[in-house]
Amino acid sequence: MSFLKSSTGFTRFRINEAVPQTLWPELTDLLRRNSFTDIDELPEDRSAGWTAYGDILDTTFSSAPVEKGPYIVFSLRLDTRRVPPGVIKKHLALALKKEEAQNREMGRKFISRERRKELKEQVLHKLRMRFLPVPAEFEVVWNTADAVVFFASTRAQMVDLFEEMFVRTFNLHLTPLTPYELATSLSGDATLPDSLEATEFNRAGGQA
Repeated sequence: MSFLKSSTGFTRFRINEAVPQTLWPELTDLLRRNSFTDIDELPEDRSAGWTAYGDILDTTFSSAPVEKGPYIVFSLRLDTRRVPPGVIKKHLALALKKEEAQNREMGRKFISRERRKELKEQVLHKLRMRFLPVPAEFEVVWNTADAVVFFASTRAQMVDLFEEMFVRTFNLHLTPLTPYELATSLSGDATLPDSLEATEFNRAGGQA
């Protein structure tokens, strides 16, 4: 998802702690330490890390500064390698068939559970090296003036990954600005009830 499109979905957060002033000079270095690692040549299922805003190939943040006035902008890149289950099943069956033939030649009657597990890992390793990971970019806009962070995704798994990466990188914790949290922050009233009920409207558009 991209903030540069005419419409996009995003999750808004507030930063729980006061941001230390010592963080700003180190911010780019912190992003570099937790930048994306390419897995094209590695048998990994996925890899996640920071990249430059709008350029998923820039993991050194050298193409442009991350500071844009009162905003900090960068992206979370996630590469995921998916091997179709049918492909795994086929090649595992071939590996087991070959193993059974070798066992017969050596007078063995069955394949142990440990050996089956080992064969499966070998098959997965080989197949992962034949399937390229699919990259995805999720943009981040950090408004330093009011300590609000916008993340260009609403998927629960991506939101969790982003929060984890943000804490790991900056040692700052985030709270999603749900409608209730947003109402509290806008009203300045800390005594809002813990649960709010939705208002029902009739078909004519008026309040029931």
